[in-house]
Amino acid sequence: MQEGQRRLAAILAADVAGYSRLMAADESGTLGRLRRLRAEVFEPKIAQFYGRIVGSAGDSLLIEFASAVNAVQCAVEVQRELVGQNASLPEDRRMAFRVGVNLGDVIAEDNTIHGDGVNIAARLEKLAEPGGVCIGHAIYDQVKGKLAYAYDDLGEQRVHNIAEPVRAYRVKPPNASVNSLSASSARDARPLPDRPSIAVLPFQNMSGDVEQEYFADGMVEEIITALSRMRSLFVIARNSSFAYKGRSLDIKQVGRELGVRYLLEGSVRKSGNRVRITGQLIDAGTGAHLWAERFDGRLEDIFDLQDQITGRVVGAIAPRLERAEIERAARKPTENLDAYDYFLRGMAAFHLWNNEANNEALRLFYKAIELDPNFAAAYGMAARSYSQRKSGGWMTDRAYEVAETARLGQRVGEIGGDDASALCSAGAALGFVVGDLDGAAAHIEKALVLNPNLAWVWLSSALVRVWLGEPEVAIEHATHAMRLSPQDAQVFVMQFAIGLAHFFAGRYSEALTWAEMARRAQPVHAPSNALAAASGALAGNRAVADVAMARLRQLMPELRMSNLKDFIPIRQSEHFDRWAGAIRQAGLPE
Repeated sequence: MQEGQRRLAAILAADVAGYSRLMAADESGTLGRLRRLRAEVFEPKIAQFYGRIVGSAGDSLLIEFASAVNAVQCAVEVQRELVGQNASLPEDRRMAFRVGVNLGDVIAEDNTIHGDGVNIAARLEKLAEPGGVCIGHAIYDQVKGKLAYAYDDLGEQRVHNIAEPVRAYRVKPPNASVNSLSASSARDARPLPDRPSIAVLPFQNMSGDVEQEYFADGMVEEIITALSRMRSLFVIARNSSFAYKGRSLDIKQVGRELGVRYLLEGSVRKSGNRVRITGQLIDAGTGAHLWAERFDGRLEDIFDLQDQITGRVVGAIAPRLERAEIERAARKPTENLDAYDYFLRGMAAFHLWNNEANNEALRLFYKAIELDPNFAAAYGMAARSYSQRKSGGWMTDRAYEVAETARLGQRVGEIGGDDASALCSAGAALGFVVGDLDGAAAHIEKALVLNPNLAWVWLSSALVRVWLGEPEVAIEHATHAMRLSPQDAQVFVMQFAIGLAHFFAGRYSEALTWAEMARRAQPVHAPSNALAAASGALAGNRAVADVAMARLRQLMPELRMSNLKDFIPIRQSEHFDRWAGAIRQAGLPE
């Protein structure tokens, strides 16, 4: 490195709050934990966001980034990871970091950096709360509107050894939760909806057989679906609930992170032909148990047991709900228990999001359909699996898969008119795989009327809206999907939908930011890589466009300008022309 080189950089400074207290209580344990957090949390995130460590002493780290957006995203995601790392520890042993981020001129020398830009980052870090992120005005100007965060203006701050006041901002991510040693976590909690709100956490599999995990997960999914049909309830989606699977939980913290008043947790034990389900309903605000009960029955009674749990939950938290709504939620998806078992196994495979698991999911959904030809949910998920195949670049026979998706979608319309999940899954597939946007919109609009609590319905609507040429509506619907499922493992699809909407609205920098978030969350999602390449080309970020295009060509080597119309269904000709021009500029072969 050239000695004394000057450059503009985004600088992240971090250190441990209450480090002296932790060292005094357990010196060797504190040092070991600090080393582990650096190796398991900081270093992977720094690499992910293209930063480099330029200084470390004791409990502090100094990190340099070329991008202000990357620096802030790294800071926020590190703090999120630390929440999970601290969740199982007593409060007095939790290791919370303060983080400050500044943009400024630095002097690079001997593999480190110096200057006021570094000093201000360190002062901003001191202004941050434990578990929080504080940024300077120059960083704020670069990231505002580009990230899904809010910011509290802390005003002009006088800081040590800096002549001029520093304007500071507190970063507030959409699902902000800090490993706070103070009351800041309560302040950053999601606001509660204006109606009773609930999340159903993953049930424990008590069967002593890991192969039965799918069954416990399936029970939870069915209970969530039944509850979500209640219009008087706000129900967190399955994917966000399952973000907590296998974790030691602080109930109050989970309630704050998801923005719900109630949590349902429990266990499932399946032995031979007998099933035992236990459930307990908890007030997330106080931690108080509202009720706990055990439900025993035969395997063929499984739907009745689910209905009993649903009815008890509704009776406990929304007593004024009409009984008719409860009975409507109790509708059985199939009378064939073997078909239902194959369906649950298929769902478990589908959520793994890889080619091999997708093939297995399709096999299982078709087996469920073979056993029950009127099982609408199985048809819908089979269609959705073909969407996943296209998104991952796993299609092997495009003509057959398009025709089969069309057949599955049509069948859902014939037999699944009262099943919102089946309708929206089939609708999204009809749009994305078949290109039938009118059929897709009809399925999804009906699903929205049937069940406005399903995150996947709102996301499917967002995708179809952006394909039809309604970007602002698409952003609104995808944002609502995020609120219904704030910890969703498939958040990358929501991010892609928002990014594509910004692209068609002519906001290419915003489109690139959302596309990059989607790519980081799921690198093998071909549409997100295409969006990053297109928006990078039009936003003037050639480096990102080149990387994304290389990844897209790796995922879909057969994609060319000549068959681009088959990739993403875009109805508005001006939108397609802009998309095609950007993709061509990013380097897609003719």
